[in-house]
Amino acid sequence: MRLSKEKKSGILGLALVFPSFLLLLGVVIIPIIYSIQESLQNGQGGYDLSHYVALFTDEVMQSNIWYTLKVTIVSTILVLAISYGVALLLRFSNGAAAIWIRRLYLIPMFVPGVIATYAIISMYGNHGWLARICALLGMESFPMIIFDFKGLILANLWFNIPFSTMLLASALGGIPNSIIESAKDTGAGKWQLFFRFIVPLSYKTLLVAATFVFMGVIGSFTAPYLIGPNSPQVLGVAMHQVFSVYQETAQASALAVFMFLLCSAMGYFYIRTMAKDAKAEAGRTGQ
Repeated sequence: MRLSKEKKSGILGLALVFPSFLLLLGVVIIPIIYSIQESLQNGQGGYDLSHYVALFTDEVMQSNIWYTLKVTIVSTILVLAISYGVALLLRFSNGAAAIWIRRLYLIPMFVPGVIATYAIISMYGNHGWLARICALLGMESFPMIIFDFKGLILANLWFNIPFSTMLLASALGGIPNSIIESAKDTGAGKWQLFFRFIVPLSYKTLLVAATFVFMGVIGSFTAPYLIGPNSPQVLGVAMHQVFSVYQETAQASALAVFMFLLCSAMGYFYIRTMAKDAKAEAGRTGQ
């Protein structure tokens, strides 16, 4: 029995996808299922929600959750605001500042996280370079910059601004100059041009950047572990402590599942927004 051309193409497509599916199954799907199963196990050999209840009733874990959300939201807002401003500068300016930023802003992406965190400690620590310079200038005390909330925000800006700027600069670069010039010819001011043309044409990429920054910050470990406070802690560091220090694997799994649900909620919001836009665009095209 000879197969038709369509069936051969379908079998070939499945054969090409199957190795990727196996990799996804072994690396992502099975560990998630195992973590969910382990998080539901209790000390008596049964299954219940006791570990999830502990996440929201324990005062220490409550403070860790709120602290993580605070760090994530503030970092995401600041990263997007700064990155969008830099991307606008790169798109609409040809001055010396734009030229130098264009040459240098991607450098932090090629610096390993551990090295970058050590550089932040060496620069902004109580005995770092900045503190020594201030001491030479006559300052008796140096304010604490790292090992607290400000230090984590600083580290998140360093790690996320280059990537977000690259995404947003690419989106702004795709806006045709003819649209900008036409808007100016019709009398549109700078703010009208920004809110009515630039933002609507780049907000999809802005949403993509927000999604990546949110997931990257909420799951970060290296910088919070090295320059974050001892209490409260971000969830990644708290999960490591629960697993390695207290040896509570089921509680750590529950914490991991909770972090996965937070990222999934952000991913669902992104996918739903993109689906609505695609549906609306298809409807306009059909009309």
